[in-house]
Amino acid sequence: MTRRAFGGVIAGFLLLTAPAMAAESPAELITGFRLKHGEIRVVRDATLERIALEQARAMAAKDQLSHEVLGSFTGRIAPARAGRAAENIAYGYESFEKTLGQWIDSSGHRANLLLHNASRVGVASARDASGKRTYWAMVIAGDYEPKSKGKRDTEPLVAVKREAKPLARPKSDGCHIKLLGLCI
Repeated sequence: MTRRAFGGVIAGFLLLTAPAMAAESPAELITGFRLKHGEIRVVRDATLERIALEQARAMAAKDQLSHEVLGSFTGRIAPARAGRAAENIAYGYESFEKTLGQWIDSSGHRANLLLHNASRVGVASARDASGKRTYWAMVIAGDYEPKSKGKRDTEPLVAVKREAKPLARPKSDGCHIKLLGLCI
């Protein structure tokens, strides 16, 4: 084989494999967007992926785009034990990259992608019965409480910021002026 032919074979191989090597996971694509906008990275989470997959499959089975197709989001997200969570759904695009682009262009979906302190994400898709329509679901979550050793929590902990009450003034004892402990 000549040097030129060998180079052509290598170039062809690189062109064929380049898209596969360049493909990023949904978590990496979301992380890239988040980092550009001052938020922290997210990683794939098996629980969130299961929740997203159940949502995508339910929407595809009913051929209905709805956050409520499986019940309330609050109830569905409870197993994740996150302090904050959000969900984006869509249908129509074959690839996650195009779906992500649609979400980025929508202010509400964009806000969910940029959920402050989110650290985990799950993304899934499912096709309807005809195989013509793809439904997407993304669940993003954060503010996870650290696991305590030896103690199994039944409910997630939630920190509540409380305002301090102003100190009460002491009751008047008839003094108009107190000077060195003397009441005048």
